[in-house]
Amino acid sequence: MTQDSTPKTPSENPVDAEPYGRPLQRLQRLQRHSHHRIVIVGGGSAGISVAARLRRAGEDDVALVDPSLWHYYQPLWTLVGAGVVAIEKSRRRQADVVPQGVSWVRDAAVEIDPRARVVVTAGGARLGYDVLVLCPGLELALDMVPGLSEALSGPSATTNYTADLAVKTSELVRRLRGGRAVFCAPGSPIKCPGAPQKAAYLACDYWDRRGALGDVEVIYATGAGGIFGVPEFARVLEGVVERYGIRARFSVELVEVDAERRTATFETTDAKGKTRTGVDYDLLWAAPPQRAPVFVREGALGGTSAYGWVPVDRYSLRHATYPEVFSLGDVCDAPTSKTGAAIRAQAPVVVENVLATLRGREPTARYDGYAACPFTTARGKMLLAEFDYSLTPHPTLPFIDTTRERYDMWLLKRYGLPAFYWHGMLRGLG
Repeated sequence: MTQDSTPKTPSENPVDAEPYGRPLQRLQRLQRHSHHRIVIVGGGSAGISVAARLRRAGEDDVALVDPSLWHYYQPLWTLVGAGVVAIEKSRRRQADVVPQGVSWVRDAAVEIDPRARVVVTAGGARLGYDVLVLCPGLELALDMVPGLSEALSGPSATTNYTADLAVKTSELVRRLRGGRAVFCAPGSPIKCPGAPQKAAYLACDYWDRRGALGDVEVIYATGAGGIFGVPEFARVLEGVVERYGIRARFSVELVEVDAERRTATFETTDAKGKTRTGVDYDLLWAAPPQRAPVFVREGALGGTSAYGWVPVDRYSLRHATYPEVFSLGDVCDAPTSKTGAAIRAQAPVVVENVLATLRGREPTARYDGYAACPFTTARGKMLLAEFDYSLTPHPTLPFIDTTRERYDMWLLKRYGLPAFYWHGMLRGLG
């Protein structure tokens, strides 16, 4: 999981921690103030993948800073929200995924001094580094939309961006038999930008199978200017929207929610200025705005925007100011989608460039912007959108046309990708 301020289930709360065995024993042996060749901040997909690859490359002084009890395969939350998969299937103990030989500092980073090359944790530990890999993920910025936090705590609004609310999504979708369902996403960068669409499509498929779709008015509202940025895939998704009768609204931002009245307020901007419109709902599914964790965006390594994304060279993933710092995953400002597939392509580049930096050489490995969005358009159908910085299709599966909805791609989403994640990607393979 990312180090964020989002609502957490009781099992994710550190006070509910159980004995941690091997990784905690490593932690206890660490000095309170220590120095490492490599420090990785963040133990999600990016941090664990990079740590595993570094160990495979022979690096034996790697420290990983992350406070989490559980490690989640978050792409599976789409299917949790659809009632297809139990939430327990999406998680493993963090202790079981931290690579052997990596010193796990089970604490949250609260400050980084890139001039002194020191990471400070909430518990007061100071970790010096030769090279830093910054990948703490992002946080859900619920406060940027007044009323959204209260709505998500109530009976009619949900999202798939936390474990407990993904479970709630399936409950609300099953319960709704008529009325208006609003699915929305901000125009600013979010992880898995296709998630709001996937939630809408799978809900529509559920209602359609039960003969209730005709009684539900479905609205998809997004701050983006279109359904998807790659034309070859956008055409297919436009057909899915039409098939379900979804009313798509573009370039509109959710700016306020009144949970008591069940009203979502959207804002549009044009040449005449800003216009706000209230939309009543029976079910609201909202992707919250997202930003870098506070210690990043208010620190020396964050960017200047309100979101604080870490500025990097888009190809080397090296920090724009500090050459001994690399960043990947959701927190960096590489101009591509924030997806697990992007991390899979970024991790080997970062590892190669970290090793070059440690050896006094200039980084030469390049990331081409590869990302993928697996659009689940129905139970048993998925469209796999793969692309790069050029926003053109970048297929990686030979002899398979992934520009159309396919059953075999659904099987890949449901079974293949989770297995690859746990047994391949997190072990530094593939």
